[in-house]
Amino acid sequence: MKRSRGFSLIELLIVVAIILIIAAIAIPNLLRAKIAADEASATNSIRSINTAEFAYNASFPSSGYANSLDNLGGISPCTPSAAAACLIDNVLATAIVGSAGKSGYVFAATGLVPNGAANLSFVSAASPIDYNRSGVRNFCSTEDGVIRWDAGAPGSVPVNSLAACRAFNVME
Repeated sequence: MKRSRGFSLIELLIVVAIILIIAAIAIPNLLRAKIAADEASATNSIRSINTAEFAYNASFPSSGYANSLDNLGGISPCTPSAAAACLIDNVLATAIVGSAGKSGYVFAATGLVPNGAANLSFVSAASPIDYNRSGVRNFCSTEDGVIRWDAGAPGSVPVNSLAACRAFNVME
């Protein structure tokens, strides 16, 4: 009697089943890790925006804080001015609502409490572009430098007022 070499159909089905079980366990963890990485990138971008706002205020005291996020960036080669201060990367400066964003988030920086021509305060904020895929939390900060978060929702946009930002939870 000849003995055939190779795997039987049952053995192959068992191997495929094991691979599918491992994939079912690993894929959700991979997605959660991606969300965590995107949220970490968003909080670091908020810190960068805050630092740029403080530098903008020091460089252009007659303007106070920047009116919007695009005032903090600038296309390379960049010559600093109140309209384009060259303080943050232009990828971040143009990651606004309606754009492709940066690391799954869109950002905003809004100058507030105008005193004549100078903004005395600001709000920097971020929201996930694709809720539950790129992030599940919104982030914001004001001139106090404290980063706050709130549970996101599908279709949310970055906050643009001090009251809305201060209602968020403080990051620990």
